[in-house]
This record gives sequence, C-alpha cells and structure tokens, in this order.
Amino acid sequence: MAFSLHGVKVPHRKNTANIAAVKMASPATVVLPTAMHIGAPATPVVKVGDHVDIGTLVAAANGAVSSPVYSSVSGTVKKIDDFLTSAGRYVPAIVIESDGADTVADITPPQVDSKESFIEAVKLSGLVGLGGAGFPTYLKFATDKPVEQLIINGTECEPYITSDTRTMIDDADSIADAINIIDKYFDIKEYIIGIENNKKEAIAEMKKIAESNSKVKVKVLPSRYPQGGEKVLIYNTTGKVVKAGCLPADVGVLVFNCTTMAYISRFIKTGMPLVAKTITVDGGAVKEPKNVTAPIGTSLKDVFDFCGGFTTEPSKVLYGGPMMGITVPSLDAPVLKQTNAVLALTAKETRIPAQTSCIRCGTCANTCPLGIDPAAIAKNYEAGNIEVLGKLGIQVCMECGCCSFNCPAARPLVQTNKLAKAAYRDYMTNKNKEENK
Repeated sequence: MAFSLHGVKVPHRKNTANIAAVKMASPATVVLPTAMHIGAPATPVVKVGDHVDIGTLVAAANGAVSSPVYSSVSGTVKKIDDFLTSAGRYVPAIVIESDGADTVADITPPQVDSKESFIEAVKLSGLVGLGGAGFPTYLKFATDKPVEQLIINGTECEPYITSDTRTMIDDADSIADAINIIDKYFDIKEYIIGIENNKKEAIAEMKKIAESNSKVKVKVLPSRYPQGGEKVLIYNTTGKVVKAGCLPADVGVLVFNCTTMAYISRFIKTGMPLVAKTITVDGGAVKEPKNVTAPIGTSLKDVFDFCGGFTTEPSKVLYGGPMMGITVPSLDAPVLKQTNAVLALTAKETRIPAQTSCIRCGTCANTCPLGIDPAAIAKNYEAGNIEVLGKLGIQVCMECGCCSFNCPAARPLVQTNKLAKAAYRDYMTNKNKEENK
C-alpha cells in the first residue's frame, strides 16, 4: 500500500494547550480493570478486605503479552467484579475504596545495568503505550531485530487533545533522560522526534533536546490528521514503509509516544509504577476544560466534577479524540492507563449529517493515508465478497476515520471498514482451519 501525506485537515480545537496539568486528589473509589492493554488480562493477586497502598501490585501480568496493574490509591479492596471493556469482553476489575491517606507502598528504583534488566524493569512498571494503543511497552524493546531509528511520537493530531503537548513542554527533561537511558543499552543510530508544526512551544523544547544530543533530530511535520498513525509517522519521518502484516521493527524502527518516554525516565528514577495518567478534559459540555493528572481507575464522573461539571447535558462522552475515540456507556467508566483524553460533547458537536448514496467521487480513496479504497471495500462487503477484501487491503486499515470525515455523502465508511475487517479475519481463520484438516 502506498503511504503519503494524504489525510484530512481537521479543526484543532486545542483549547487546553496552554494549561499545565493539574493534579487531582484521590477519589473515594477507583475501579482497576485487569486488562488496560492489548493481550491477556492480568491475574488478581489481592482479595476482598486486603489493604493496599499507592503502588501495591494488585494484578500480575499473565502470559507472554500482558501487563501488571498497581493500586492508584491507598485503601481497602472492596470487591473484584466483572468489567466490560471497550473491546466487548468481560475481565475482572478490582474495586478499591480509598482511605484518603495516600500512603505509598515500599518502593525502590529498579536496578538497571543491562538491556535485559532495562526490559524487565519496563515490564514490571506496568507501562503500556500511553498514546492510546495500550500495547505493553517492554515487548517493543524485546525485539531481536536490529533497530536503526527510534521515533518519538509527539504529533498529537486529534482535535482537542493536548496532554502530550503538555508533556513535551512541562517534562521535556524526562524525555531527554529517557533517550539517554535507552541509548546505554541499545544500538540505536538515530532518535527522531516527530511533531506537528502547530505546537510551537513544544517544538522549541524538543529542539533543545536535539541541541544537546547529536543523535536526536526533530522532524517538524505538516499539521494533517492522521499524522500520528504509526505507519504514517514512520513513512513521513524516515521514508520507510511498513507492509501489511509487518511490525515497525521489521524495518529497523521503534515508535514510542512522547509521554511513554517521559514515564520511562520517571520509573527508572523512582520505581513508582504506572498509577496515574495525565488526560485532557474538554468538549463543549465541559464547564472548565483543562489537563488533569488523575489516579488510574478514577470514574469519569469524578474527573468531570473536578472540572466544574457540565454546562449542558452531554450528547456523547468519549475516551480519546473525536476521530478515533470510543463512546463510553456510563460516567462510571474509569480512567485507564491508555486514556489520553475524555471529551463531553454537545448535540451540536456530535450531529451526524443525513446519509445519501455514494456518488463515486473517489474522495475517500484520495484522502486515505494508507492508499486503500473504502468505497470498494464497502461495496464488496455489502455484496458478501469477503475474499476480495484482502486484495483491497482491508487488513491495513487503521480505522482513522478520514474516509468518513471527508465523504460528501456522509456514509459510515470507517464503521463499514471495521465490520469488513472482522469479517475478513473470520474468513481467513475458517479458511486456514479447512486447509489444515
């Protein structure tokens, strides 16, 4: 598939870009799902009635792809109950009632003196991709392929979201320190900080890092969504193409979100596992939009209350941005490890235009950053031609929403792509089973 600077020009609405994160006090209760990452849910290691402190392990990693979970408050385990994730599966969740004391577990910085001990430290930290993907971070470092470039993703191309911008402005030293730590244990030739050109203050801070480290380069990119898509970012910073079915490491690249990098430095220095997350709280229904550092597991209701509540009843509440965000079913939903924003949007902001018939204008194909044809995919999916979907590249769709955003007929192309991708995956699974009988 061809990569390019295609995509869409979205309204920025970076209302909170100049607001440094404000720390939120521990809420009365936190809910900690055991799956806040891609892979197997962690296994609870506490029981009802146990006392925990901030940083106490409450669920251990389970399997090759998993991540541990730590308590974000001090208090008592009240129950362990099923939790419905955004992926549509139930996993155990640990509910902790805070005692308000904020006592901290006995924590010491990890002993890191080799590549192996660094990877183990990152694994024990509970760190996952903090840009929203939720992939356990240690697994990227554990690649046995040679790495030429490490890309730090500071693009933050979704409307509203500014939590990464604030990391680059307020915690640039931690990003620089993480680069130095990683460089001790990995043979990486170049570190590239990719950042959109609408973040002037953050660009200035990132250029200071490059000025003090000759292996660091700042690549200022056009402000065009989805600039932060992993494969798009790799192409636009290095010229390398990650083919379907391949990983960035297959072309000698690792990609980490800028906030993920900053956290690596803080964990190596302090040993405090991932227990809090800085998120952007915004949207037309929010009374006081701001960036908030909240304990993981805090309910969205508590977060919005911390921001003054609502000016009007929200029409829709999202995890993440309006392009790739996921609607939450209830304000009881908690802040997760990978949450970078929560938006409460008004009816005007969520109005869906009336859908009309496809006019075969080709706009969806022309704006797709991965060069696929959503209209053709929709046509074949609706006709039941599932085998053809693979030839059309459905497996590389990253569900960025550019096709739907720009469609003059207001067709739900990205939603159809999601259904088509699932149908093609099931088709290939069944085909492989038949062939292996």
